[in-house]
Amino acid sequence: MTSSSAATDRTPFFSVVIPFFNEEAAIPELLGEVLDVMDGLGRSYECLCVDDGSSDRTLERIQSLADRPGSPVRPIRFPENRGQGAALYRGLREAAGEVVITLDGDGQNDPADIPMLLDLLETSDLVCGIRAERRDTWLRRFMSRVANSVRGWLLRDGVHDAGCALKVMRREVVYSLIPLKTLYSFIPAMAAAAGFRIVERPVRHRERQGGKTSYGLMVFLWRPLVDLIGLAWYRRRCTLTPEDCRIAAERNADG
Repeated sequence: MTSSSAATDRTPFFSVVIPFFNEEAAIPELLGEVLDVMDGLGRSYECLCVDDGSSDRTLERIQSLADRPGSPVRPIRFPENRGQGAALYRGLREAAGEVVITLDGDGQNDPADIPMLLDLLETSDLVCGIRAERRDTWLRRFMSRVANSVRGWLLRDGVHDAGCALKVMRREVVYSLIPLKTLYSFIPAMAAAAGFRIVERPVRHRERQGGKTSYGLMVFLWRPLVDLIGLAWYRRRCTLTPEDCRIAAERNADG
């Protein structure tokens, strides 16, 4: 694992955003893979690691990598657990790069797929991964299929796996998002409501690299269902355009 000189520029071209909650076992290998892939792209970058109030050594592991000379790792800490949606939104809003990359902190997304998704960003605004050959329990796969079917039918965003955390987007897409607890499931719907171009591509999916999933039936079905109803209304009432989001991104960058 190395950090190229490009990674230490003051204004990054790429921002990688990763929420973590009690994932100390996955951090060394996952961040090693992420930094190796990003170094290989030859552009400046930052890696924002959001510790969502972990009770294990997650923050300590992140901080040890951030303390290395020239490290692109930026820790963000919540003093208490606020949920993945809150952690993801915080990281997205603090991202300074022109292109923003998101993935899960449990190691199930393969960072080696990032360059493939970035290539598709040349003709789109948001590229979403589709988890191929999912390494999850049958119950989790079943709940995900149900959730994606209902969401797709109601929101008509054309996305088959909204829950896949591996996504790349232009920075202005961040300004089409609203802070929901279930943000991870509705990024495509919010982006579509603002008129952004969305494409999908199958990506690899791996076994968890430690930690324990905190998603049960309530998180997978009932909570998203409540937000789904609100998002269906929002999509029909949203007046945002890509130009509105671009202006907001530029103003925020200017301070």
